[in-house]
Amino acid sequence: MSKKVKAIVKIQLNAGKATPAPPVGTALGPQGINLMQFCKEYNAKTGNQIGQVIPVEVTIFADNSFTIALKTSPAAELLKKAASVPRGSKSPLKEKVGSITQKQLREIAELKLKDLNALDVDGAMKIIAGTARSMGLTIVD
Repeated sequence: MSKKVKAIVKIQLNAGKATPAPPVGTALGPQGINLMQFCKEYNAKTGNQIGQVIPVEVTIFADNSFTIALKTSPAAELLKKAASVPRGSKSPLKEKVGSITQKQLREIAELKLKDLNALDVDGAMKIIAGTARSMGLTIVD
């Protein structure tokens, strides 16, 4: 017999650095789960990825137990890291902040494929390329 799902909460947190303070406390506190247990579990699973933002999907059951499903880093974070830029452009059409290669674009698309609404790597590359353009990054060959 499966447990009754009470809620599904999605949060983006810094890997290995979750604390019961906001945003964890504000998102999960009202659900009634043990925040310290969540933080310990999340930090243990993401401890080897410190410095990255790792989204997590928390499925909370009626008995206040929960499961954690880690996702891949947001495309914007991966693109900033690949282009070695601190942030995206404020006006991406006028001001370009950096560039990435087709090879880097493909690597990011392959990494994100399971979290994207794309059938294959080429479709995922188009999605990631759109994100790169909206950040003010150019794609070079």
